[in-house]
Amino acid sequence: MTDKMKVFVYGTLRKHEDNHIYIEGSKCIAEQGWVYGELYDTGLGYPVVKPSLESKTYGEIFEITAEQLKDVDQLEGFVEGDEDNLYERVIQTVHTDEGTIEAYIYISEKMDILGEPILDGDWKLYRFLKEQPERFFYFAYGSCMDTERFEIAGVGHLFAKVKGSGILDGYSMKYLFARPDGGRADIVEDGGVTEGIVYDVPFEAAEYLFKREGFRGGWYRPAFVDIKVGETVLTNVLTFHVYNKKEELAPPAHYVIEILRGSKGRLSTEYYQKLESELHRLGLPKTM
Repeated sequence: MTDKMKVFVYGTLRKHEDNHIYIEGSKCIAEQGWVYGELYDTGLGYPVVKPSLESKTYGEIFEITAEQLKDVDQLEGFVEGDEDNLYERVIQTVHTDEGTIEAYIYISEKMDILGEPILDGDWKLYRFLKEQPERFFYFAYGSCMDTERFEIAGVGHLFAKVKGSGILDGYSMKYLFARPDGGRADIVEDGGVTEGIVYDVPFEAAEYLFKREGFRGGWYRPAFVDIKVGETVLTNVLTFHVYNKKEELAPPAHYVIEILRGSKGRLSTEYYQKLESELHRLGLPKTM
């Protein structure tokens, strides 16, 4: 056993969840990882993954020590070679924005603990929808920085409270969601930096965002990230991450207008200039 090993966590061991203390301080390799597996709510305050060739479960990859692995084994009730284990620890392929990684994952096929299916495959999202917080923070990095479409849709009042400009570390914004008329903004976990607008919104805004981002249609997936606003770090901030990334495409003119109008004077000058440079790199004229 090497000094460090990788583990994929999908439930209470994830960032800001109750049992993350077991791996606290360990290096996060990827926040936007997924494996093939069916996610279930055990009804005991934690989920379980059952092997699957089709369904996906989302989570994070951490690099942990041998001692931390022992602690997690104990938490999960796993003893190597014991036929009565509640969970089995296996190595599985985890998919990330930058490729695949082999990591440990705790799974189970014991029918007595497989409760309610979590169809979206995301424990954080499942809890968010169940708990329905009165308000939450939403990080917009693309066209939702601009408010014109909010007003047209009659939801401008839901997005009237702005926390401020925010910074998402570890991600770059690229135009990776392909539409017939060009690309749309996406975040890719590649070590970059993305700036955007943080809205303080009521739970009612979630349904509008899910529809606009095509969540149920498999366009964008809700994700929860840490955002720095000034000297404050906001945790579990809702944003959106493209399911199936394609080659980067230049966005259409109307979308560019929304991006630049929504960010000008609100994000840093350096980042705004970077947005312009990226658009020019993709072949858009400098007069836009």
